[in-house]
Amino acid sequence: MILFKIFISAFLIDNVVLMRFLALCPFIGMSTDEDKSIGMGLAVTFVMVLATCVTYPIHIFILKPKGLEFLQLLVFILVIASLVQLVEFYLKKSAPALYSSMGIYLALITTNCAILGVTLDVISKDYSFVESVVYAFGAAMGFLLSLLLLAGVRKRLRTSPVPSFMKGTPILFVAAALLSLAFTGFSGLVKF
Repeated sequence: MILFKIFISAFLIDNVVLMRFLALCPFIGMSTDEDKSIGMGLAVTFVMVLATCVTYPIHIFILKPKGLEFLQLLVFILVIASLVQLVEFYLKKSAPALYSSMGIYLALITTNCAILGVTLDVISKDYSFVESVVYAFGAAMGFLLSLLLLAGVRKRLRTSPVPSFMKGTPILFVAAALLSLAFTGFSGLVKF
C-alpha cells in the first residue's frame, strides 16, 4: 500500500511540472502534439528511472560511507548525462523519426531539472531502493501526463477563437497555469 501512495504522490500530488514547476522547457517545447509528448515522456521515464537506479546505490554505498555527500550533485549530473547519451544513441538507431522530431530537446534531457530533482528527492525523503524506483516512475508518469494534457489543450487552442494579443506563448502559459491550478485539487489525496 505504501508503494501505491508513493506512486500517486509523485504522479498527481507532487507532479514535477504542474506542482513543482520543474522541466518547463520540454513541457512547453515538446507538447506541440501527442506523438512528440509521448516520445519525450517515455525518454524521460527511461532516463529518470534508470538514473534513480544508478544514483541511489552510488549515494548509499559510495558517497555516504566515505563522507563524500558534497560530491552528490556533480556525480548525479554526470550519471544523468551519460544515460541521456545512451538514450540518444538508441533513438538514433531504432527510431530516427522520433530522434529528429525531438531535436534539441533530446539533448536537453541532460539538463532536465526534473530528473536531477527526483534523484535528489529520493535521497532526501530517505526512501528505500524499491520506494525510490516507484517514486521515480510515478514522477516520470506525471511528467508524461502533464505533456499529454498540454498537448490536448494546444490541439483545442488551434481551433478556438483566441484574442490576437494572447496567441502563441501567452495563451500557453495561461493554459499551463490553469492546469497547475487544477492539480492543486489533488493535495491531501494521500496521507502518509
